[in-house]
Amino acid sequence: MKTLYLDIDGVLVDSKERKAAENGKEFINFIVNNFDCYWLSTRCKGETELAMNYLSMFYDSETMELLKTINPTEWGAMKTDAIEMTDEWYWLDDAPLSFEVNILKKYGLLNRLIVVDLSKDYGLNGVKLKLEKVKN
Repeated sequence: MKTLYLDIDGVLVDSKERKAAENGKEFINFIVNNFDCYWLSTRCKGETELAMNYLSMFYDSETMELLKTINPTEWGAMKTDAIEMTDEWYWLDDAPLSFEVNILKKYGLLNRLIVVDLSKDYGLNGVKLKLEKVKN
């Protein structure tokens, strides 16, 4: 199973509207059943408790059970510190930093980053379509 690294704000939570991302529940069900998921968010660096508390403001208890299956990551200044570059992975983020993008370019892995814009490209449904093509 391929690895999926997952940001929270701007991906699962619509930061502008302060609500769950449209189609978030269905998307979460899809990713946890098709990928080995890891948090890659400033809301989760090692411990999942803060992320879970935050997400519980937006998602129901059934969805929270699915979210509990997502693994934490440890990283330093850059989220890319948590990515095992030799594995097969994809990373969902709404605003990767330029130096993180440069690291991916250096490894020739920029195509593994999926920049999420919830207001464009059919939001999470568009991201799901991209992930369906690479999940196997």
